[in-house]
Amino acid sequence: VPWGISLPWDENHVTYVWFDALINYLSAIGYPDGDRYRRYWPAVQHFIGKDILKAHAVFWPTMLKAAGIQPYSHLTVGGFLLGHDGRKMAKTLGNTVDPFEMSRRYSADALRYYLVRDTVYGNDSAVGELALAERLTSDLANDLGNLLSRTLSMIDKYRGGMIPEPGEEAPGDAPFREAFTALPGRSRELIGALRFHDWLEAVMAAVRLANKYIVENEPWALAKNPERARRLDTVLYNVAEAMRIVTIVLDPVVPSKMAEMRGQLGLEGSWSLSDAGQWGRTAAGVRVQAGKPLFPRADVKEIKKRLESGQAEDTQEDAQAGPAQSKGVKLMEEITFEEFGRIDLRVAEVITAEKVENADKLLKLTVRIGENERPLVAGIAEYYAPEDLIGKKIVVVANLKPAKIRGIQSEGMLLAAEGPNDTLALITLDRDMPTGSTIR
Repeated sequence: VPWGISLPWDENHVTYVWFDALINYLSAIGYPDGDRYRRYWPAVQHFIGKDILKAHAVFWPTMLKAAGIQPYSHLTVGGFLLGHDGRKMAKTLGNTVDPFEMSRRYSADALRYYLVRDTVYGNDSAVGELALAERLTSDLANDLGNLLSRTLSMIDKYRGGMIPEPGEEAPGDAPFREAFTALPGRSRELIGALRFHDWLEAVMAAVRLANKYIVENEPWALAKNPERARRLDTVLYNVAEAMRIVTIVLDPVVPSKMAEMRGQLGLEGSWSLSDAGQWGRTAAGVRVQAGKPLFPRADVKEIKKRLESGQAEDTQEDAQAGPAQSKGVKLMEEITFEEFGRIDLRVAEVITAEKVENADKLLKLTVRIGENERPLVAGIAEYYAPEDLIGKKIVVVANLKPAKIRGIQSEGMLLAAEGPNDTLALITLDRDMPTGSTIR
């Protein structure tokens, strides 16, 4: 820059406000002999955006070493939020998102949840209103909101609005309880690894498990049989207690709504993460009180229509130019970034593989995505032996609608490249990544 304080050994370079700003890291905690400095500095980690990387990765360590001070322990660099079109936000492009408007429209909790759930810390991530509305509807309204509504409704209908004392046990109860009491530890692990999106997916997987638990135990059927009253008590209690744990684990990212949810569950006082790891903290006899929906569903179709109409004006010149084509390769019709964003690509590990009987081209695989396993049928038997696939990390479309192939349930699709002369190669990773990692 053409202004600042010239460096004594090179007048072509200057120092300016960053020198003062960086020193605040030390002065704020009492350098050189303050208690907080002695306690915190050996473990200090800096979290920054990548636009100020040079100051923190070059200037600051140099200053510290010159002063004889041990540099901070770790530098963690976050990515940029991009527009819905995958480009860096700019008013001239019309791809900016007003967080205050999104907060007013959908609530600050919903916006915060979306930003943590749909971005991968450290990577650039595209954000937009349509993706926010879709995530709000799928996770918070359909999964969590529906779980709360149906639970409170059944407790009110079958037990007069009072949480019952658990009674009769069934084989599925213990694994159900363990899944929820494990959430705090799993949350600490994922947050500590800065895998915030995986943390929220783990919580939502537990929420979906609770919805599944209701369907499998059929409280509405138990209510018709007086002899199963104690079993009904257990089912209702277990779901209410599971929801208590969810409200605590989600509290850092959805604080206002989780406080409302605890209020509807009749839970008073403050709750810590250690409370979430203990089953049975919800007292029997507590009265629940249903309220308004915590997360009203967004009109996704209307939002998509409105956004597409607005984008058409912004990109009219690009649209007239037509899709780019590679020489000698005919590409498919262009899609929007939002349409691409609906495809959930994940890293999966092949656990089992076997040939499908009477089908020369088909293999039946079991793949692990995160903590879940699912079946997948693929037409790759001519190219891969089953034993060669075990343990291989592949890329799959995780949200493809399930289908039956030769009578076998297939829940997803693996990705492979088709080459000339009838060749095929699976899409794999050039370095190891955890199963369930998002492909972007």
